[in-house]
Amino acid sequence: MRACAAASGQRSDMSQAPHTSAAGLDALFDAFDRLGGEPYGEAVSQLSHMLQTASLAVADGAPDALVAAALLHDVGHFANPPPEGKTPPPHEHLGVEMLRPLFGPEVWRPVGLHVAAKRYLCATSPGYLDRLSAASQLSLIEQGGVFTPAEAERFIAAPYAREAVRLRTYDDAAKATNAEPPPLSSYGDLLHRLTTAAS
Repeated sequence: MRACAAASGQRSDMSQAPHTSAAGLDALFDAFDRLGGEPYGEAVSQLSHMLQTASLAVADGAPDALVAAALLHDVGHFANPPPEGKTPPPHEHLGVEMLRPLFGPEVWRPVGLHVAAKRYLCATSPGYLDRLSAASQLSLIEQGGVFTPAEAERFIAAPYAREAVRLRTYDDAAKATNAEPPPLSSYGDLLHRLTTAAS
């Protein structure tokens, strides 16, 4: 899959839907190429984390849509920053904005719910909170904290919430500093099939 040339450090502007799925995928791959090496608070780069997440989904026998969601779950970090003085939307919301023009809800809904899935697991899975990385525990506070029982019940009843919980387990485990996951290019055909199916 081709990746478009762009100025180094410039973030992805996908505020308008690309004219074709191919152009949209090029924009996504370009964002990975330019910005994937950036740190994001963990010991691995954003690219390594996202590739590890996808490889864990594949190893678990996840369906193609969930593999794509795993690969793209943090793509909102690649979005253009807001105007000066404005607070950026949460990265999971930005990810939905970027992915919705290209994929069906089986991809973008788990992406949009993967942060809420952490809050759900903290509320329902004993010991889960203690197993989170220090960075993930810190961001939990910023993301609203542990769900109440009522919030957890509402969350898990939402469409694609269970897929988001499954995605979250891959996300949490995808921070190994010595991992060598398959490259981004290995997912080109899978993503193309999913964009074609969604169009």
